[in-house]
Amino acid sequence: MRKATLVRRLPLLALCGILTVGSAAPPSPNGTAPGTAQTAPSDLDARVEAVLAGMSLDQKIAQVVMPDTASFNAADMTQYRFGSYLSGGNSGPGGDERASPARWLALADANWDAAMAPRADGRAPIPTMWAIDALHGHNNIVGATLFPHNIGLGATRDSELVREIGAATAAEIAVTGIDWTFAPTLAVVRDPRWGRTYESYGERPEVVASMAGAMVEGLQGTPGTPGFLGPDKVIATAKHFLGDGGTGGKDQGNTVASEADLRRIHAAGYIPAIAAGVQTVMASFSSVNGVKQHGDKAHLTSYLRGPVGVNGLSFKGLVVGDWNGHGQVPGCSVESCAASFNAGLDIFMVPDNWKSLLASTTAQVKSGEISMARLDEAVRRILRVKIAAGLFEKGRPSSRPLAGKVELLASADHRALARRAVRESLVLLKNNGNLLPLKPAQRVLVTGDGADNIAMQSGGWTISWQGGGDLTNADFPHAQSIYGGIADAVRSAGGSATLSNDGSFTTKPDVAIVVFGEKPYAEFMGDVDTLEFHDDLKSYKTMQRLRAAGVPVVAVFLSGRPMWVNPEINAADAFVAAFLPGSEGGGVADMLFAKPDGTIAQDFRGKLSFTWPNGPMPAKLETPRDPGTLFPFGYGLQFTDHILVGPLRETAPMGQIVTSRITVLGRTGLPAGWGMALAEAGAPPVTISSNAGQSQSGALALRGIDRDRQEDARLATWRGGSAARVTVSAPRSLDLSAPGQALVIDLRVVAKPTGKVTIGVEPTGTGKPADALLLDATALLAKSPATWRTVSIPLRCIGPRTALRAVSAPFVIETAGQLSLALSDIRIAPAIGTILRCPTAAH
Repeated sequence: MRKATLVRRLPLLALCGILTVGSAAPPSPNGTAPGTAQTAPSDLDARVEAVLAGMSLDQKIAQVVMPDTASFNAADMTQYRFGSYLSGGNSGPGGDERASPARWLALADANWDAAMAPRADGRAPIPTMWAIDALHGHNNIVGATLFPHNIGLGATRDSELVREIGAATAAEIAVTGIDWTFAPTLAVVRDPRWGRTYESYGERPEVVASMAGAMVEGLQGTPGTPGFLGPDKVIATAKHFLGDGGTGGKDQGNTVASEADLRRIHAAGYIPAIAAGVQTVMASFSSVNGVKQHGDKAHLTSYLRGPVGVNGLSFKGLVVGDWNGHGQVPGCSVESCAASFNAGLDIFMVPDNWKSLLASTTAQVKSGEISMARLDEAVRRILRVKIAAGLFEKGRPSSRPLAGKVELLASADHRALARRAVRESLVLLKNNGNLLPLKPAQRVLVTGDGADNIAMQSGGWTISWQGGGDLTNADFPHAQSIYGGIADAVRSAGGSATLSNDGSFTTKPDVAIVVFGEKPYAEFMGDVDTLEFHDDLKSYKTMQRLRAAGVPVVAVFLSGRPMWVNPEINAADAFVAAFLPGSEGGGVADMLFAKPDGTIAQDFRGKLSFTWPNGPMPAKLETPRDPGTLFPFGYGLQFTDHILVGPLRETAPMGQIVTSRITVLGRTGLPAGWGMALAEAGAPPVTISSNAGQSQSGALALRGIDRDRQEDARLATWRGGSAARVTVSAPRSLDLSAPGQALVIDLRVVAKPTGKVTIGVEPTGTGKPADALLLDATALLAKSPATWRTVSIPLRCIGPRTALRAVSAPFVIETAGQLSLALSDIRIAPAIGTILRCPTAAH
């Protein structure tokens, strides 16, 4: 454990005199200069106008375009002088998600130097600013502190804790020279099927509102006080404006609500965030009553910026777009969107197509489609934030007070804070027989997929965008797994802790702790049709076996949302909702065990910030005594409670049985519990657990690509020379014998096949690729245009109904030739689009 102290307020750097108007430090948009007393807003306005007056048209337009670090280099920065840039979830320095903090700082310096180099036209350069998604700590950096995701922080109901977490996160961000975080998320999530539910503090506006201002002040400091936006602080972002939590569980969906409900529910967090001085707001991908928020002037401008006295929020900072979100506005593309800018967007987030967007925006200003007044308005807002953050004075990132101080990453105090947050965030759902707290001096068996898996307990947005994947505990040098925390607690009291992968044992344990739950995901990759938990009943069966052997069972459930886990709750004596606790697994152990003398060490205090469902569909939040509710909002037991839970119904209630298509590979990835493998002739298959991978020798490679959203499709590339196949397997055998069904595939042929291509399914129990039922699809692909299309292969063309009654892999594609094929939305459903005609010998 590293030893360091929490960051104290530090004196500001001496002003370097770049583009300074007057002698005072520049005030913020709220009238506060970094590290100084309050200053009149007119001083700030004068400085902004002085800077603006010296800027060329090219400089101004460069301020409103934000590319991703994966798409430009320092030479591009020198030429175009972007006003800001970001590193998306998979955009570490040099494409390395595991890059060291020193490499992140070096990249900050390189782009700063390029942005501030003398200009050929003699005009003063404008500092750039770097943004990142630091959502639960500085989560892109190996070795940083990972705090519980917001769903857990909402369960704490502790705004002061959240403020401290914001301050610790800001300090760790400053170590790497980054200026800006896209946090906090202020969505009031009304349907937890949404894949971003864990980014929300809760389903009720009052919970989100109670945390919003605290997190903003932790990240930025308090307006009007010394240290606001000082060297140990970063620029914060309130997101996603507006209504992102009301889309019925669909990412980038549509919120249907009255204006009154929209403001009462979904704007609740923005009011305290703006009062706390938040400098930026991010527009939402989603729509409100059918209107895309990236093009919604009524909300981005009239409501967000209107005076408070006339039903506005009076926001003075800048509005930034989300990843190519402007391209979804009607009449726009990612390369051109005057409509979004005119609606109130100040910065386009355009990860890759920045060169085209610079050109089109320049042309639109020159033609008058975007007025010079509107451009100047946006640039003023950007300059206000930069001046407030002290970017004209802070200098080169590596010269700043906290830069390179890696001892602050996962410092002893930050880890202690994270461990405290874990303790406060856990919710005890069941404690039959008052099994908890456990005596530590016992034989303790620990099992489950999440027991010794720091990546799984940390969730999405951890080192990479989706988290999980190929991450191992070695990627978390200053973290502790849940098993690690349990082992420490038990062994220090004279007990024994044993990790068992399958729950088996030789010596009967006194108690078993089963840690299981959702695999990591982020954004739309986490959207689900139902809240039913799927792991092929693996955890349930493990708990049943243990209890049948007379072993008491404690279940620790890791998830980014409340889920229907009635069978698993029934199979456990005690059940803890741990959500996504982050890097300090010891905080979980703190809550499970008593002191060595048997007295209570820590009692549970977490309370549900989301209603827990009693079926696969979400509870009806507006319905009193809804039968779809198992545990209500605010529920959470303590050790002194004597409440018997169960037995619970393990079948879906009437009206909640979901009959829908079978998704094989969706925009959001594989369904829970499914698997994908890449195999080539003569080599074992390689399991793919993320969006990218390759077969053993690289004859077949797969990577995520953008179709309509970030990495919502897969590009499979065959190099040729030997047969190679992609196989998608279900967690259990599927009956595909129903008449009228087809294998429906959305695809785009990037490079046409040079050899025979077959597509089909693999029956259960064969275990041999040669036994797959495959159909020749060469002609279909060879004739396909290089655009997205939907093709359907009737299952009756693939094999007889008897063979389709038990299918383990509902999608197989193979070729020995060369082929580059983009795939998206593979499903078993009625045939649509281009329908392949069956061979004459079809079944």
